[in-house]
Amino acid sequence: MSAPATAAPSFEHLLERPDLVWMGQNTTHLKPPAEVLAALEESTRRREFQLYAPALGFERLRTQIVEDLGLTRADAWITDGAVGGLHHICTGLAGSVSQVVTSDPGWPWPARFAGLEGVPATTLDLYSAEQGYRVTAQQIAEVIEPRSLIYLIDPLNPLGSRYTRAELVAITDLARQTGSLVVHDCTYRHFAREHTLAAELYPEGTFTTYSFSKWLGLAGLRLGAVVAVPELLGRLTEVPSNPLGANIQAQRAAMAGLSVKEPWLARVRAANRTNQETVRLAVQRSGLGELVVFPSHGNFVAVDIAGSGWSAGALCAAMLERDVFIRPGTYQSPRFGERFVKVSTSVPEDWGERFAAAWADLSTPAGQA
Repeated sequence: MSAPATAAPSFEHLLERPDLVWMGQNTTHLKPPAEVLAALEESTRRREFQLYAPALGFERLRTQIVEDLGLTRADAWITDGAVGGLHHICTGLAGSVSQVVTSDPGWPWPARFAGLEGVPATTLDLYSAEQGYRVTAQQIAEVIEPRSLIYLIDPLNPLGSRYTRAELVAITDLARQTGSLVVHDCTYRHFAREHTLAAELYPEGTFTTYSFSKWLGLAGLRLGAVVAVPELLGRLTEVPSNPLGANIQAQRAAMAGLSVKEPWLARVRAANRTNQETVRLAVQRSGLGELVVFPSHGNFVAVDIAGSGWSAGALCAAMLERDVFIRPGTYQSPRFGERFVKVSTSVPEDWGERFAAAWADLSTPAGQA
């Protein structure tokens, strides 16, 4: 059966390759904490998969997420992955926003979601070392309109940069002055150093998105959250996108994961640092490119391959032939995507070594030497 036409990536063919190194999705592939596996097994034994979860999520989980972020005035709504929350923000609020301000490179889906409701998008370039590979307040000031929706990915997928507190102050000041909203996509916050939440600076106008796919590795269970002060969050939860509740077994796993967060994160972050260094050395020795941001504030690094003779797609295809899956920048950057590839690093350290061996096996494409 042929697949229906879709703009979304399909990894079904990759799932049939048991020896594949998965370094293209920014998800964690370390063996989960025993507590998480036990929670999943207990939920299955009790056949909770036959039940609906609470519409907004288990109260304990909502409290744990708010405490993890330190946003004491906020509430959390549990969603079908962080992307489920993003979809509802962008479509549910479409009638009250004038535009979406987003970036290139960035993540394309929020602008596409809003576009379904006829909301235009303004895309700002940030592939620039001079501006720290992030959107500046000056750029936003030049395009902002009253009632804009500013979408900030922080740390930035796919490059690994992050915003400073001063930069977020300037951006949230613009939002407040124009009656605009901020979506602070903090999917990779657990890997960042000295991270600031926009909601601390502009609580009345900031939605914070939260994911369990990255730091805890629950990607296939699809669980995330939207966090905001009750008055703001209520604009979404009056008519939630999934009134029957997010995956009940995933919520049990997430509660267990948050209960052992500190020792688990110490392990994941250590593997992430080791693998980022392994990738850096492999790229340096090969002469095929250089890391864009190092160390990255996410669980991935971007490798600029401009001048190497490779296109992003061809290089990723060559790595896949060597059983290493990484992603071309074209998925997240129409303007700069051929310049870089993205490599996930919260994976077993032997996967990092397999990446290094495969990268070392590459050579300059024929006719490009």
